[in-house]
Amino acid sequence: MLTKVSASPTNMIQNNSSCRIDSSMKNESIVNNCHPILKNHPKPLKRLINKRQRLERNIATSSSGTTSSSSAVMPASSENPPILPRDAFAIRNSDYDELDHRPISRAIMSAYLSTRRHRTVTIFHAKVAQKSYGNEKRFFCPPPCVYLSGDGWNFTIDRSSSSSLLNEQERICAMIGISEPSYSNESENYLSNEMQTLLMEKGKIKYGSAKTLYISDTDKRKYINLSVKILYTDDYHPNPYVGLFQSQKIKVISKPSKKKQSIKNGESVCIQSGTKIALFNRLRSQNVSTRFLHVDENKQFHASAHEWGSFYIHLVDDDDESSIESNQFLVREGFIQYGSTIKLVCAVTHQSLPSLIIRKVEKNRVLIDCDEPVSQLHKCAFEFKNHPSNYIYLSLVNERIVAVAGKVCTSERFRVDINDAACWTIISTDKAEYTWFEARGPVSSPITPVPIAKNLVIDGGGTAATIELTGENFTSGLSVWFGETESPCTEYRSNETIIAEVPQFSSIIPTISRTKRSISTPISFVRRDGVIYLTSLVFTYAPQPAGAQKTSITNDILSSTTESDLCE
Repeated sequence: MLTKVSASPTNMIQNNSSCRIDSSMKNESIVNNCHPILKNHPKPLKRLINKRQRLERNIATSSSGTTSSSSAVMPASSENPPILPRDAFAIRNSDYDELDHRPISRAIMSAYLSTRRHRTVTIFHAKVAQKSYGNEKRFFCPPPCVYLSGDGWNFTIDRSSSSSLLNEQERICAMIGISEPSYSNESENYLSNEMQTLLMEKGKIKYGSAKTLYISDTDKRKYINLSVKILYTDDYHPNPYVGLFQSQKIKVISKPSKKKQSIKNGESVCIQSGTKIALFNRLRSQNVSTRFLHVDENKQFHASAHEWGSFYIHLVDDDDESSIESNQFLVREGFIQYGSTIKLVCAVTHQSLPSLIIRKVEKNRVLIDCDEPVSQLHKCAFEFKNHPSNYIYLSLVNERIVAVAGKVCTSERFRVDINDAACWTIISTDKAEYTWFEARGPVSSPITPVPIAKNLVIDGGGTAATIELTGENFTSGLSVWFGETESPCTEYRSNETIIAEVPQFSSIIPTISRTKRSISTPISFVRRDGVIYLTSLVFTYAPQPAGAQKTSITNDILSSTTESDLCE
């Protein structure tokens, strides 16, 4: 199956040999392709009722002695983080009814959607981690990184006057550790070892990397997660604990596979077209000399010792020669194999390199005739396709990305000798992203778990339309909002499913009774205490009422600013 993608130009390669790379080559960005999944939902929407009165809940809480105290002592600095209770970073589903009832208004939601001063925590990490043996510590490479982005980290609300105040960047302490995959909020044993403090670099976007994280040989788990604790170190917030944020699932491997991979284990070990990867170079096998392929703020490719980039790797149609000089190209599905033509596109800036041929490397020697699937942590080289000179490879000199020529081996056919600078290690990457906004000011409960909506299904039309949201971390204390309008009825069914009634269009835009064009509204969750969780899903009111047939869209986000396709 061929899919056409488009791109933006870049100016990245510096020539380090007599062979010049055309810096005006077109480059590619990503098109978000959603594959609808039709589902049947026989259960009707039910009206929510109060399970118990507020007074009864308070009496039950007081009698059980489980009321929590908000007078925790806050640390003076991030160097001495507080000793945290194991259940301080997760609210049990049964506790959501106990949150302070601080409803938000249409005006509050409108102001938030117009400014988007929310807070975002993003965890970037590799999909696999190599286990350590004996006294050798094989640190995670690339190191997991935590980014704190969004204007909300510099924007606070004065609860006494209800006015907005711009303050200096808040003092944040972040810690990271290894946990069980998909921990339950009801469990108190989700952290399996001690956590280490992240040194957060200050700037427009704060970030920290865990450069000394590793898995010992005594750990027998096949899959792990990374857990990130974040807390405030000032005395402004009623609760210093922001929450516990988890990465995606990580597969633990003993060492890179040297055998040709089969289809059976290809899903977890081999690299597929359209997925994200990271590339790093390690001169003389020394950790201190590790450099990562990265795109800087000026959209220039370089080799960074501190930050690593995540790149989409696409299989390109070999017969489409026009894609080399075009800003659009055809991509194919399937596993990446050596000898295939590929495109590397930065997942953040959408800058791309020219068309490359991926080659397998063994002991600094390129195997031209190898066509086996590319596996995790393999050594590989990237040959520029259709270059005026043969055997020109992507390489680095200090922090510069350059093109160097390999030397054809005279003693063995289909072999080309290269130096360490042209040898890259490839590994699949993933990310977990969490966004929220405290619409009524700082809350006294942890932000986590953050509900994540991945799929939206429409059922019915007209005045009887409902949507089903599927994802993870759903709780009974959430309401669904369509733009500035709250759903008339939200029904919690499980931590993965929520049903919401679609508001009438007249409540979306009161001055218009019927739409003559498509009007789209973002979907948000609102917690009982006024925390807004903006999703990436969008609902669209179409001029023609939707039919009885159910439709679906899938949230397949490729970058932090991309939204899912509109649902009509």
